[in-house]
Amino acid sequence: MLPIKPIQPYPALLLRRKAERILVVADLHLGWEALLIQKGVHIPSQTPRILDKILRLIKKCKPTRLIFLGDVKDAIAKVEMEEWRDIPNFFETINKKVPDIQVVRGNHDGTLEPLLPETVKILPSTGVVFGNVGLFHGHAWPSPELLGCRSLITSHIHPMVAFRDPMGFRMTRQVWVKAACDGERLAKSFLKHLGAKVTSSPSTLLREQFNVRLRVSQLFIMPAFNEFLGGRPINERRRGKDAKSRTFIGPVLRSGSVDIDNAETYLLDGTFLGTISQLRKFG
Repeated sequence: MLPIKPIQPYPALLLRRKAERILVVADLHLGWEALLIQKGVHIPSQTPRILDKILRLIKKCKPTRLIFLGDVKDAIAKVEMEEWRDIPNFFETINKKVPDIQVVRGNHDGTLEPLLPETVKILPSTGVVFGNVGLFHGHAWPSPELLGCRSLITSHIHPMVAFRDPMGFRMTRQVWVKAACDGERLAKSFLKHLGAKVTSSPSTLLREQFNVRLRVSQLFIMPAFNEFLGGRPINERRRGKDAKSRTFIGPVLRSGSVDIDNAETYLLDGTFLGTISQLRKFG
């Protein structure tokens, strides 16, 4: 099994295989301050602070490759002035430390190419495979090859847990989420998404159509690297028949294949908090 190691106390992980060391971070949303400025709230650019944190991680982990797991930038349909100013320098600085940089495209990265050095490779939103680990942002379906990995790593929802005290005060904390994944059910949803008629075993159909042997058994959700973003409290109690699907976004999490109720949650320092179902009474 390929080691998946969160880098405490950072919202980042390290994948290792022989001499390869891949540092993975997600959801930077560089330039997010521009939206607040448009609303009259002036906050200095946080890009230098995020850059400094990544440089400290690089020094600590000495990665041979750096993967940004989607949503490097914040503006979706255009490039903001702050992004033109900050993002090229951000990547040029990192590129001097780690020559091999890849970006798995997120839903905010549609206009990212002009901001990046030519040496930075942009990968499709369908994700990338490293050993028996598949990485994708989460807003879109992964490629069929990722279903041949034992572990999936996704981001996109900025997972947090919320706590309320008896006086009603509320606080939130970023968390890692580790959940069991029913590969057969995931494959069935994936094949139906492609328009296939699933009349036999989904794993058999996946192998026949894509030459992929179904292996998925667990899924990890990464916290956002930009801690200023806030996030989605995964333990909030919602009502109605679609309550669970409204809590999570993205086709994989909505497929019903991920055991959300029994998913384990961990703080950035590695503290185990309990399962999501156990934490709902505090949300």
